[in-house]
Amino acid sequence: MNATAVVVGGHSPRPAESPQHLQALERANKVRLARAELKRRVASGQLSAAEIVRTPPEEVLTMEVAELLTSQRRWGHTRARRFLAGIPLTETKTLGSMTLRQRETLASMLSTVGPRSSAAA
Repeated sequence: MNATAVVVGGHSPRPAESPQHLQALERANKVRLARAELKRRVASGQLSAAEIVRTPPEEVLTMEVAELLTSQRRWGHTRARRFLAGIPLTETKTLGSMTLRQRETLASMLSTVGPRSSAAA
């Protein structure tokens, strides 16, 4: 195959795109930091996963449910997957895309089970 590519204009960003690009990076960093802090608070028991599911902050709307569950103490991928199978809810479902019924179901089941339950699912 004799295909040739010609680059027109080079790779330099236009001045109008740079500020938007930097704003997107800044926003992504803020979201990452907020999620990390939230996960630390869940792991330490200061905040329950059920509270976050009921009223998720803006920074976690794109977070997957399994990521929130595994931030709890003694919750790994297997326990989260088995727990979600009983609802039923997929691991990759984001908090922002959940319906009100799904939120309430998940939150009530989390309140019942609790992160410190000794019975691993």
